[in-house]
Amino acid sequence: MLVAFGMIGTSLSGVTFVSVPGAVGASQFGYMQIVIGYMLGYLSIAFILLPLYYRLKLTSIYGYLKTRMGMLSYKTGAWFFIISRLVGATARLYLVVNILQATILDSFGIPFWVSTLIILFMIILYTFEGGVKTIVWTDTLQTTGMLAGLIICTIYLLQHMNLNITESLDAMRNASLSKIFNTDVNSKSYFIKQILAGAFITLSMTGIDQK
Repeated sequence: MLVAFGMIGTSLSGVTFVSVPGAVGASQFGYMQIVIGYMLGYLSIAFILLPLYYRLKLTSIYGYLKTRMGMLSYKTGAWFFIISRLVGATARLYLVVNILQATILDSFGIPFWVSTLIILFMIILYTFEGGVKTIVWTDTLQTTGMLAGLIICTIYLLQHMNLNITESLDAMRNASLSKIFNTDVNSKSYFIKQILAGAFITLSMTGIDQK
């Protein structure tokens, strides 16, 4: 259960926490379409992929590729996954360090490159020292921090706007910010495209980084 809880924060990341509220102004609650796709992807993983892994005694989809298509397929799939995760992790780390730099570290006169090196060193250190167990606990702390931040921000904003939850929902509806499903077939945020994208993203994450 600890691993499952920690993976909530892993799948969302700080980028989601920072960017999605801003995206509401542009696409309303359209991001919920992708979340629905996530749920479909998780169900597929739980009831299709994981039973297959257990039955074949595999730890990832790449072991399955090796069994069905050979070592070349195994290495190709693994490398694509590693490269995609490396690029994604780099982008997320860059954004997070930028936010820390702008909000805290610039006031102490710490250069951006120093901040980046310190954070990278800390990540490498706790990973090598504690292994998978440490990663599980840091993911758990990340999820706890994100959920606590969400609750604190919500309470803070509602209090300063003198609104309760029901009134805030009415205000969002009056401001035309509560729409979830986009039914315009020609739009990039068409709900079927978004749901399928969410499901694909979730399925693509069932790789070698899963605990």
